[in-house]
Amino acid sequence: MLTAIFLTSIILFTVAFFTYGRFLDRRFEIDDRRETPSHTDYDGVDRVPAHPAVLFGHHFSSIAGAGPIVGPIIAAVAFG
Repeated sequence: MLTAIFLTSIILFTVAFFTYGRFLDRRFEIDDRRETPSHTDYDGVDRVPAHPAVLFGHHFSSIAGAGPIVGPIIAAVAFG
């Protein structure tokens, strides 16, 4: 039973990913050829293009770094 739930959820998430991705593509007119503000407004201080590895590190630390802080707060609010 657990395997069926797992496989069903994987299929649903995959369908949702592609369906919602197409919706966002149409809604926000995403174009990979368009330059980002770090390239068009480059000033050498605040608007500087980041290396993909550095950018991934920033995204990961923003998500994973808040876990030890937010987790206990949510638990305290939920369970008193």
